[in-house]
Amino acid sequence: MQRPIRVLIAKIGLDGHDRGAKLIIRHLRDAGMDVIYTGLWKTPPASVYAAVQEDVDILGVSLHSSAHMTIMPEVVRLCREAGVGDLPVIVGGIIPAKDYRPLREAGVAEIFNPGTSLAEITRKLTDLAAARRKSSDAESAPADLSTGVGLARAMTLAANGKIEAIATLLDSAPDPLTVGITGAPGVGKSSFISCLTKALRGRGHRVAVIAIDPSSPITGGAVLGDRLRMMKSEPDDGLFIRSLSSGNVAGGIAPHCDACIKLAGAAGYSIVLVETVGAGQGDTEVRTIADEVIMLVMPGAGDMVQFFKAGIMEIATAFVVNKCDLHGADNTIRELRETLEDDRPIWPVISLRDEGIDPLCEWLERKLT
Repeated sequence: MQRPIRVLIAKIGLDGHDRGAKLIIRHLRDAGMDVIYTGLWKTPPASVYAAVQEDVDILGVSLHSSAHMTIMPEVVRLCREAGVGDLPVIVGGIIPAKDYRPLREAGVAEIFNPGTSLAEITRKLTDLAAARRKSSDAESAPADLSTGVGLARAMTLAANGKIEAIATLLDSAPDPLTVGITGAPGVGKSSFISCLTKALRGRGHRVAVIAIDPSSPITGGAVLGDRLRMMKSEPDDGLFIRSLSSGNVAGGIAPHCDACIKLAGAAGYSIVLVETVGAGQGDTEVRTIADEVIMLVMPGAGDMVQFFKAGIMEIATAFVVNKCDLHGADNTIRELRETLEDDRPIWPVISLRDEGIDPLCEWLERKLT
């Protein structure tokens, strides 16, 4: 298959740990797959909604709460209602053998117990993805952006470079306000975007997020984990999140990201947030696709000499000093202001507390008018 297999791994219910899921995720990444992980304590509706937006080849559920006979039929049912009844749904966990047959009768494609080898899991997932892609028309069918399935599959076509298949959709698509969110690894980009989207949705804006994570230079696989900090417990039709792997594109973005942005605009999302790969000083490509670029920094991340250096500091049109509850925040803001010597805005924010975000929202709203 030309593009990596996309697998979403969901922890549904009240399981208190995800060690086994993380082991599987790393292995599938090393097998060259793109793996979207949605984190602990997710609901069936939110998990299926995420699988639709991500246009995955397989939806995997990790369960250790003995609730498989309740949860798994519900997941299969929700997939059918969402228009992805052909999506293979698999489950892993401590599942009694007596329950295998009723689970399969309910539509579960594969069942993995703790004794299943990683090689066997990889082989079966590869076979399931290949079978679905062979029977699916998602690779060439005209996309309908009025549904989540349509937008997601159109973005898949775009990400795979099949621009001709979506050309008519792009011709008349309105340009959304596109905001690049960049910064070093660990600065809190995903948590900040979660805070920002919550505030923008509260103001009535439809928001799309394109979250980019790095592909392995060795296997080509990727762990796409930004979504777990952004997704809500229940579906929200005004928030669309799509995870992309960087592939062989340098500079912090993903292949054909500009086409995915235009598709979001055509689907009625007025603001598109693009989260770059954890960026270094030379990762400046986001400026070519974004109207505004917000760079996140955090207290203690550098001094005035770092701020003076050419590259990513130059392309930012605004700055957020995140995690401002940490020691040294005031000093970081002061040094940043002294270094810039211009009127680019700087906002102190504490994302985990939803503090400091309103002035930024007002700035973005002025850009929309």
